[in-house]
Amino acid sequence: MHRKSTLDVRIKSIKQETATIKRFTLQELNGSKLPPFSGGSHITTYLPKEAGALERSYSVFNLSEPGLIEIAIRLAKPSTGGSDYWHHRVTEGDVLKISYPKNHFALSFQAKHHVFYAAGIGITPFLSMMADLAEKDQSFELHYAAKSKEQCAFYDYLNENYPEHCHFYFSEGENPKRLTINLLKNHRIGTHVYFCGPEKMIQEFTNAAKSFGYPAFNVHYERFAPPVKKDSVPFGITLKKSGKHLIVPTEQSLLDVLHQNGIDVPYSCRVGGCGTCEVKVAEGEIDHYDSFLTEDQQRSNRAILICVSRGKGDLVLDI
Repeated sequence: MHRKSTLDVRIKSIKQETATIKRFTLQELNGSKLPPFSGGSHITTYLPKEAGALERSYSVFNLSEPGLIEIAIRLAKPSTGGSDYWHHRVTEGDVLKISYPKNHFALSFQAKHHVFYAAGIGITPFLSMMADLAEKDQSFELHYAAKSKEQCAFYDYLNENYPEHCHFYFSEGENPKRLTINLLKNHRIGTHVYFCGPEKMIQEFTNAAKSFGYPAFNVHYERFAPPVKKDSVPFGITLKKSGKHLIVPTEQSLLDVLHQNGIDVPYSCRVGGCGTCEVKVAEGEIDHYDSFLTEDQQRSNRAILICVSRGKGDLVLDI
């Protein structure tokens, strides 16, 4: 939510998982336990910068002792600021602010079997989801792609704890093996599939699942960055209640423009996945980039997720 309910936490330890991925263990300042979380949850971290706090969200898990929260971060190149800060400026003992855990990528209660598809750092939400399912003795499997065993974060942990559930795909080295959409054809009815990784992988597997006949509610995925917008252009908005007219520039979101003009609209994930920032649209055509609204809802042109979606021309918002 836009209300900044935060916790102060200390960096208990930092572990280099691979050449580009670090694992950070967070603890309460007074030694008590941090809030519990369910499989697929994430936190937002607030990194102090001169221009204001830099907000970045990461999946949470706990592979160590109860009451701690762990995150893993890949150093992105180029970095938009978050991973570079975590890798080069955060040290053990530092105190940072985080949000309470939230979950926009929850496990389905209806699934007869859960199948996780991960690529690279996309493994992180599945660590907590697999722990939840293992504790409840529910059926699941993991398909995890990386360039090599050395670049496969948590490889030893996964092999040790879930040897019967994990399938690895290494694209480099001897006998390269790739993760492909054809695997989706092998799951029994009632299976729910979950995707996390690069945008291209998420899109490819989501489209394939739909084309293979998976019901929409059996397909789940999570992004931690907004989808790439091609040929983004400025557009205008009119606020129906006040008549105020604003322009949303190419490089800014509608959410940012509203906040800059003192219009308080709630938000959470900033990647179009949770629906918190949904606003009704009275007139105009929407260019949808979210993954929250159904296809029918998007076609109706009656609502927009203002953190990622844009207008084609002018929009009249019902606020």
